[in-house]
Amino acid sequence: MKLIHLSDIHFGGENREAVAGAAAFIDETPCDLVIVSGDLTRWAEVEEFQAARAWLDAIRRPLLVTPGNHDAPYLQWAARVFTPFARFERLIGPASSQCFRGERLAVCGVNTARGAQPRLNWSKGQISRGQACSALATLAEPAGLRVVGCHHPLIEMIGGPMTARVWGGERAARRFAEGGVDLVLSGHIHAPFAWSYPYADGRTHAVGAGTLSVRERGAPPSFNVIDVADDQVRVTAQGWTGGRYEPWRTWALDRRGA
Repeated sequence: MKLIHLSDIHFGGENREAVAGAAAFIDETPCDLVIVSGDLTRWAEVEEFQAARAWLDAIRRPLLVTPGNHDAPYLQWAARVFTPFARFERLIGPASSQCFRGERLAVCGVNTARGAQPRLNWSKGQISRGQACSALATLAEPAGLRVVGCHHPLIEMIGGPMTARVWGGERAARRFAEGGVDLVLSGHIHAPFAWSYPYADGRTHAVGAGTLSVRERGAPPSFNVIDVADDQVRVTAQGWTGGRYEPWRTWALDRRGA
């Protein structure tokens, strides 16, 4: 099984060569699912969503796309507060309850972004008990690999270039580990990573994708290729060299029951 995981493309501020190269890479690489974990746009402007929609339409693979904090309007306050994901839903797809189920794969998308919240930095994430329970219910039936996709890392990446500070994140991470989720895929910090949650059997793994925008934070534009075997998940961050993608970092993660 193979998944391709992208995040933080930020149309309107994208690295155009890296974005075109990613589309070509996906077109040449058979995979079971392409997951985009939010921040498709820079300011959630209609033109940015239209560019994102055109790019997604050219991908001839199954898709699951979740929103990020940049996908709620930054410059239109009323829309941001009252209808934060209306543009996303009109031009991209559902902002919540995204799911994909294959013969050996179940994926649930969770929206951790908010248009407004009672703290100054509203770009940080939230996940409610209801969202976590709903995701676990979606993934309850045996399906092989169980995956949650969201924009914000639920627990901070140590040494990461920025924070997510997800309200409810640690509680949700523990629930996912105890519920047998294999992977929690996210973005937001613009740097790829992989590590295991310190809960349950230690085999629920957090995996972050980098960015395809010009807003690099110590890593090249990149996305993840996730190869799944019976005993192991191998995550390869494919980094843009300026002319092509090459493996930049690789992680080997033990699968549950191996």
